[in-house]
Amino acid sequence: MTSLGRVLIIAGSDSGGGAGVQADIKTVTALGGYAATAITAITVQNTLGVSAAWPVPGEVIEAQARAVLDDIGADVIKTGMLGDAEVVERVARLLDFAGLPAVIDPVMVAKGGARLLADDAVKYVRTLLVPRAALLTPNAPEAESLTGLAVETTDDLRRAGAALLALGAGAVLMKGGHVAGDRVVDVLMTPYGETVFEGERIDTRHTHGTGCTLASACATGLAQGLSLEAAAARAWDYVHRAMLQAPGLGRGHGPLDHGWPLRDPTAWGKG
Repeated sequence: MTSLGRVLIIAGSDSGGGAGVQADIKTVTALGGYAATAITAITVQNTLGVSAAWPVPGEVIEAQARAVLDDIGADVIKTGMLGDAEVVERVARLLDFAGLPAVIDPVMVAKGGARLLADDAVKYVRTLLVPRAALLTPNAPEAESLTGLAVETTDDLRRAGAALLALGAGAVLMKGGHVAGDRVVDVLMTPYGETVFEGERIDTRHTHGTGCTLASACATGLAQGLSLEAAAARAWDYVHRAMLQAPGLGRGHGPLDHGWPLRDPTAWGKG
């Protein structure tokens, strides 16, 4: 039996509810964990894209996180949209203060193409957050930005993953959704080996928030005491089924069905 699992999420708000802290909270809750948040930005968005983003002052982001840690506590910290270098630096200091495992989702670009991380902040993510990550969850474009390596194939994913491990990440879950092919291959890499998650590519436009959701699902599993491999496997299955059961909302990149386990009594032995 897993513990409740407390996850402190440091990320931006998505008014459409499909990604960001909204997706994170839904995911953690659906998997039986407890979600708390430190909001980094207020975005104006829906399934058609991001039309505006208003950053939260760095001191307010830090105050939110410290208020949670001082009272409720956390088992894992998960990061998403951080916005700029100053916030990245604050989060790095906060991770050192908390001394907790961190799942770092290096969010850089929204599904619709809007930049969510300043260009000059990428090097700070590389030097300050990657070495502090118990698990890093980049997609192919993010891996390219962090390593300078081209990522067009699954072997490229592995090469970039090896480079990120060399930069100090404890483990990397290299996401292959942007790699062309009929099958999607994600590779969980550690200094001791790899685990591959593979499935048929789902032909759907309802993919908004998949990265946030996967990282938060991994964080929940780790917070509940699952091994890294078990947490990643459950997270991968959760996202896969959430995509298959997407409710079909919106006219663009639609959201997933984060709540499907709550309606399925057989999910992971709940029945």
